[in-house]
Amino acid sequence: MSKEKEFVKEIADFETDFPQWYTDVVLKAQLVDYGPVKGTMVIRPYGYAIWEAIQKEMDDRIKATGHRNAYFPLLIPYSFLMKEAEHVEGFAPEVAIVTHAGGEELSEKLVIRPTSETIIGQMYSKWIQSYRDLPVLINQWANVMRWEKTTRPFLRTSEFLWQEGHTAHATDEEAEEETIKILHLYEEFARNVLAMPVLIGKKSEKEKFAGAIATYSMEAMMKDGKSLQAGTTHFFGHNFAEAFNIKFLDKDGTHKYVSTSSWGASTRLIGAIIMVHGDQRGLCLPPYVAPYQVVIIPIAQHKSGVLDKAAEIKANLDKAGIRVSLDDSDNSAGWKFNEYEMKGVPVRLEIGPRDIENGIVTLARRDNGEKQTLPIDSIVEEMPKLLKQIHDGMYEKALNFMNSHIKQVENLDELKKTVDDGNFALTMWCGDRECEDKIKELTNASSRNMPFDQTPVGDKCVCCGKKAKHKIYFGKAY
Repeated sequence: MSKEKEFVKEIADFETDFPQWYTDVVLKAQLVDYGPVKGTMVIRPYGYAIWEAIQKEMDDRIKATGHRNAYFPLLIPYSFLMKEAEHVEGFAPEVAIVTHAGGEELSEKLVIRPTSETIIGQMYSKWIQSYRDLPVLINQWANVMRWEKTTRPFLRTSEFLWQEGHTAHATDEEAEEETIKILHLYEEFARNVLAMPVLIGKKSEKEKFAGAIATYSMEAMMKDGKSLQAGTTHFFGHNFAEAFNIKFLDKDGTHKYVSTSSWGASTRLIGAIIMVHGDQRGLCLPPYVAPYQVVIIPIAQHKSGVLDKAAEIKANLDKAGIRVSLDDSDNSAGWKFNEYEMKGVPVRLEIGPRDIENGIVTLARRDNGEKQTLPIDSIVEEMPKLLKQIHDGMYEKALNFMNSHIKQVENLDELKKTVDDGNFALTMWCGDRECEDKIKELTNASSRNMPFDQTPVGDKCVCCGKKAKHKIYFGKAY
C-alpha cells in the first residue's frame, strides 16, 4: 500500500467508530501521547501550539473585560477543601492527596488542586477589607488534577490545563452579572475563534458545580450527536465568602460578605474542535487556532528556483503575520498532501516550475477540498480574506449540522429515539430531580442546559406529564 493511503487506513472509520476515530486522529496527528501515569497525557508541540493560540485569543478577551492574571499554589491544605460542605462532597472522589514529603509524613494532608476556589477564597479574605477593594477580577492559567476513572485525551484526563477566573463583588447582582458576561464571552470566542456554534444556558440543580448557587454552560454538538461541555461559569453568592470569611466594610459602615463567581475553559476545547470539524481525512482546524495556517509544498523542488520562490513566498507571509510552514523535506508530494490534510492545515500552496513560469500557485482548501490558482503577487493580500472565508464556512457548516440535529420531543419514547439517533432533544421539564434521574436511567441522556429564551415548546413535562416549568436540552454527552 502506498504511503499516501496509509494515513486514512490507520484511522478508524469516521461514521461507524467515531470514538476510535477520535483517538486515532489525536495520536496520528501528533497532538498528544499517553503519559506514563494512567490517565495523563503529554501534549506534543503541534497540540500545544493549538492551546497557545486558544490561550492568546482568550487571554486578550479576558483582559479586555478588566481582569488581571495571577497565579496561586498547586497544593492546598486539606482543611480548606472541607470548609465548603457541598464543594468537598462534589470533588472528594476526584481529589489526589499528598501525605508525605521530604521523607516524612505531613502534619496536614495536602490536596493537589482540582480547582482553586478554596485557596483563592483564603487569599481574598486577606486582601479584601473595604468596598474600595472591590471588585476583585482575577484569572489564572494553570494545571489542575482530577483523578478520573475513565480518560480520553483532551476530553477527560487526570491532569489538564485551563484558565479559571475568580471574582469578588459587593453585591449578588454584580456577581451574577459577571457570571453571565463571561458566558457570553465564551460563546463569542467559540463562534469567532473556533468556528464552533454552542448552546448557552443554565444548568439544572443536579448538574451545577459543587458549591454554586447557579451554573451556566456552553454545550457544543460533536459530529456523533453527543454534547461536550466546552465552558462553564458559576455564581456562588455568599457560599465561599461565608466559608472563608471574606468580608468588606461597606459605605454604610457595616461589614458584609462579598459575592463571588468563578468560570473556566480548558484544553477540552481542543477535543471540541477535533470532533466538531474533523472528517475521515483527520483534523480540520479553524484558521485562527491552527499552528500553521498555510503550508507550502514545493513541487519538483530539485529544479532550479523552486525552493527559492517557495522561501520567498513564506517570508512574505511571515511578514504579514500569517503562520506558515514550508516543507522542503524529501518526502513525496503525495505523502506531504496527506500529512497536512491529516494535521488539518487550512490552506495548502503548491509551487512548481510551471507555476513559477506562469506567476501562480495552486491553492487547496482543507475545509472543502476546493482547489484554485492564485497569482503569486496577490498571495499576501488575499490570504487573510481566504482564511476568514474558511472560518465562516466552517462555522456555517457546523451550525447547520447542530440545528439539523436538534429535535423537539414531547414524551420519553421520542426523547430516547432522538438521542439514540445522535441528536439533542429540546423539550419541557417540570424541574423535579426525580424526572431528571429517570430520563438519565431510561435514555442515558443528561440535561445539558436551559436556554435563556424560555419560550415554551409545550406545557407538559416530557417525563411525568405534569405542568412544565422549564424548556431544556437533553443529550448524550462526553
